[in-house]
Amino acid sequence: MMTLTFSTRGMKKIKTKLRKTFSYKRFCLTICGVLLVTQIAAPRAQAQQTVRYTALGDSIGFGIGADPRSNGYVPTYARFIEAGTGFNVNTRNLSFPGLTSSDLLSVISGNPFIFRLLVAPSRIVTLNIGGGDLLRARSDYKDQTCGGTDNQDCLRAAATTFRANFNAILEAIVSVRSPSNTIIRTMDIYNPFVSVDQAQDTWPGDQGNDFQVINMYLDDFNITIANAAAERDILVAPVHLEFNGPNGDEDPRAKGLIADDGVHPNNEGHLRIAELLRDLGFSPFECSAFRRKSSLRGLHRTR
Repeated sequence: MMTLTFSTRGMKKIKTKLRKTFSYKRFCLTICGVLLVTQIAAPRAQAQQTVRYTALGDSIGFGIGADPRSNGYVPTYARFIEAGTGFNVNTRNLSFPGLTSSDLLSVISGNPFIFRLLVAPSRIVTLNIGGGDLLRARSDYKDQTCGGTDNQDCLRAAATTFRANFNAILEAIVSVRSPSNTIIRTMDIYNPFVSVDQAQDTWPGDQGNDFQVINMYLDDFNITIANAAAERDILVAPVHLEFNGPNGDEDPRAKGLIADDGVHPNNEGHLRIAELLRDLGFSPFECSAFRRKSSLRGLHRTR
């Protein structure tokens, strides 16, 4: 039988080497543990990042017509963004009932510092405006007080004014937030009065029944929205197509999208608008850190 013997000095060297070896291993394990925890916690930390969403708009943006528990398309869209990106969304809804494009532009122009203060920190901006402009002109046309030999002066003026206002509003937005690093979205305008106006002819001898007349100007409004947005690389949610169909003659009331007031979207209508915004994607945030497509499945319903 062989016996190993070590001197006291030799034992000290071995113990010192072992301590160093185990200390190094312990150090490596600690570093690896920290790195592992960091990797596991990284998505959670990322998910806790907060981005600001500012909504500009009229009564539709405000949420009129929706159940108070859902509060309209703005908070619904914010939830879609959270699900699709993993970020927290801090929503600031600056929409106001009855607001026209002239009203909104006046607020922006009259308070440029406040506008910059509110919008500049936003990573997400949505805009819906113009429905109130056309609604007022339609009422005057119905009352036969629109002006002109064809009772359409106020409709022509509304379309011209909206064109100038909408371009100026978008220009104000892109002056403080670039579409290259911000989700900026707008939407076109739907017609809630299709069946009502098809059954009426306020001014016989013009282009047709009330629907045919008003629809000409609605198309003008929506062309303005499409062109102004395209010039600034801003995406447009096709609300008019969804609510009124490809020819514009489908009644959204018959589709169950309009509230009891006959004008504003109901819960389903607001949800459709939020879905249309979501379906535009999250450009320019297309990287996996901001857009996780798999997360969308939980909120992507089948129609």
